[in-house]
Amino acid sequence: MIADGDGRSSLAPERLLESGAVVDRGRVILPWTLVAASVLLVVIVLYLLFGGYLPARQRIARLEAELRDVYAREAQLQTRLQREDRSRTVREQQLAAFAAERDALGKRLEQLEVELAALKGRKRR
Repeated sequence: MIADGDGRSSLAPERLLESGAVVDRGRVILPWTLVAASVLLVVIVLYLLFGGYLPARQRIARLEAELRDVYAREAQLQTRLQREDRSRTVREQQLAAFAAERDALGKRLEQLEVELAALKGRKRR
């Protein structure tokens, strides 16, 4: 290549494509490290997709189903607890009523015993 005084090449434009720098680049060979890195990247992406992501999604689905079961069981237990609280309250009210009735009957018995003793005392006279 011959350069003119102003730094330009003296080759005609039709001869530029045939120059050594352009002809040598006709067949490009990829470096093996670039190919290996690309293959490794594809392998890592596939592993993350199938080896990590999909099993994680399946585990999440199982955990969500288990959580729904736990919530359903909790609702059953809450209902049972409320029912047992109501029945306990009713039993406590019944127990209080029975205790009051027992106390009233005990007082009435004492009154009747006093009256009976008074009547026996009158008959003896």
